[in-house]
Amino acid sequence: MDSLSVIVNGISMGAIYGLIALGLTLIFGIMKIINFAHGALLMLSMMCSYWTWKYTGINPYLLIIMIAPVMFVIGYSTERFFIKPVLDAQKDVREPIAVLLLTAAFAIVLENLSLMLFGADYVMAKTTVTDATIAFGGVTLSAARFYALIIALVISGGFYLFLQYTELGRKLRSCGQDRNTASLMGIDVPKTFAIAFGIGTALLAVAAITLLPFYYVHPTVGNVFMTKAFIVVVLGGLGSVPGALLGGIIIGLIESIGAQYMTATLTTVIVYAIFLLILFIKPSGLFGSRLEW
Repeated sequence: MDSLSVIVNGISMGAIYGLIALGLTLIFGIMKIINFAHGALLMLSMMCSYWTWKYTGINPYLLIIMIAPVMFVIGYSTERFFIKPVLDAQKDVREPIAVLLLTAAFAIVLENLSLMLFGADYVMAKTTVTDATIAFGGVTLSAARFYALIIALVISGGFYLFLQYTELGRKLRSCGQDRNTASLMGIDVPKTFAIAFGIGTALLAVAAITLLPFYYVHPTVGNVFMTKAFIVVVLGGLGSVPGALLGGIIIGLIESIGAQYMTATLTTVIVYAIFLLILFIKPSGLFGSRLEW
């Protein structure tokens, strides 16, 4: 593969990392909790998408309009019935540890349920785009990765506009900046938290579907992306949509270019080294600031 194709492939994979990180940065930025179930919810999205595709034959990309709303409801319900009671019990704690433990336990439950129901086999939705390629300007790119890149850019751009210019987006950002003041201004903070968790989970569903035609699905697939999502969030800057995309693209480029010249282990070391270097130089991340949402 020529160097330009390697770069474009890295950018496409990085855009997916950024899309996965968007949901995490939304939940973390607004609710001030670390969602350790993020990877498991990505796995759940991939499992739901795969088995729906297998039994219906629907084009995986069309599943976005089906799976994303379902995952929104799952995320919304998870926050309402599991996370909210813990938050209420620790309402005076800024970053309640109990919620961290709850989401970690939720991740373990989801992974083991998936293992019980679907087994440990690695499966993939092999469609017409799985092995197809697109060539333009001397660049050869996997069709599945190209479509993933386009979807990730469109969804990320739409998400940014949603946060900036809609009433609900302003409510979400207000709760992230100061939940007490937002409550005094008439915003239903608990409901807004549930919506934020639901939107973050729905974004995961979109990312899951873009991965489906070229990435294997298995009960622990979420762990592969969990750590990278945290790196992208901190690297790009908490609460920054452009930062999440740029952070994801940086990781994707390092992995893609590094794979041509070194082992995967050394590439991972470089990723963490750059991550630590940027944190040392600019702790708020590339696009972050000292101010919150």
